[in-house]
Amino acid sequence: MTRIGVLLPTFDPFRHGRQLPIVEFAQRTEEYGFTGIWTGDHLWCPSPVIDAVTSLAACAAVTSTIDIGLSVMLLGMRPPAWSAKQIATLQHLSGNRVRLGVGVGGEFPEEYQTAGVPLKGRGARLDRSLEALPGLLSGQAVVPASGPGPAAIPPVLEPTAPMPPLLVGGRSDAAMRRAIRFGGSWMPMWMSPDTVARRFEHLKELAGEQGRETPRLALVLQTHVEDDRERGRREADGHLRGQYGMELDRVERWTALGGIEEIADLIERYIAVGVEDFVLMQLGSDQLGQLERLAKVLGRLPSLTQPARIPG
Repeated sequence: MTRIGVLLPTFDPFRHGRQLPIVEFAQRTEEYGFTGIWTGDHLWCPSPVIDAVTSLAACAAVTSTIDIGLSVMLLGMRPPAWSAKQIATLQHLSGNRVRLGVGVGGEFPEEYQTAGVPLKGRGARLDRSLEALPGLLSGQAVVPASGPGPAAIPPVLEPTAPMPPLLVGGRSDAAMRRAIRFGGSWMPMWMSPDTVARRFEHLKELAGEQGRETPRLALVLQTHVEDDRERGRREADGHLRGQYGMELDRVERWTALGGIEEIADLIERYIAVGVEDFVLMQLGSDQLGQLERLAKVLGRLPSLTQPARIPG
């Protein structure tokens, strides 16, 4: 089954200063037939941003079927027990609909400084958290297998919660090996269909070397649905400059820009090379309008077994 979810507008890259339409966005996402609502996780970035876990808790309260996903949670910036408490709370509020994307982060060193956590060693801290999470969520005391770190973490959860499906973000071999080691899916970003196909073959080779099952393939894909390509480019460029301090030119070749049919064709190309899970990051100042256009893209995807509920 192909799953297509979208990122919540938890950032304000254009600095409108208005209340972000989190609740309405989540409700429409479910109404239109997307499979999930996701959010990025940052303490600090160039644009104003609200908290990921709190935002998903609000979404869990107003939806009933769609996935509630983190793309990606920066576990290396949090104590493992605190992460477990947040994840378990989301599982409780959503009826176990959480999907956990994780990554090392580091593109904004300022947020690690703000958190009082060293940037160096964040990959090792992420691994220790992933080692500890299943036990912590099941109510066990945990002794991490790798160090340095706490000698033991006592039980912190009651009620307990199931470990959510795991997606490991990143384009590197290290991210691939992490996905293989801990199971779940590998979720890169900024890759063409041809590159995804080549890297997926490499992922299979790495999994075979370790005698493990090949992770499923997911993808974060930036989109802007607009027939007027130049107008779409301006919107996408303004969004990326405001949110990441980055020009569109750096990532345009990996960004889905164009009309409904053009973007549907591109998504089908990714599906054809093995992508089963999409997290769409819609660019632009009109987030609800882009969501409606993406819903029409869903209606043009022959690979979907569950038809989209296209808005009128």
